[in-house]
Amino acid sequence: MKVVVENLTGTLFYVQVGNKATVADLKREIEAQQKLPYDRLIFILDTDDHDQRRSHLIKDDVDGVLLADYGVQDGSHIYMFVNPLDDGSTDHPFEFNWSDSLLG
Repeated sequence: MKVVVENLTGTLFYVQVGNKATVADLKREIEAQQKLPYDRLIFILDTDDHDQRRSHLIKDDVDGVLLADYGVQDGSHIYMFVNPLDDGSTDHPFEFNWSDSLLG
């Protein structure tokens, strides 16, 4: 399947993965294609549910979770974020924490 990925700057790119691809497979493909760090990638799936837009955090904390389990299909639009490096300081302009209750 081919998915559309959009980064924070609004740049779109396409990623081709198999129909049985996992979240880890998508991360590996983006790491190779875009030269971004695998372990810092965060995804939000944009879904259009009968005149209502919804977004869902795509978690990868369970091995083997298929993208299809999150509703990702050919042509899906996925927002990609890169988690900032933790340099040990507590002076960050923002903190990147997602709550499922806020997304869905």
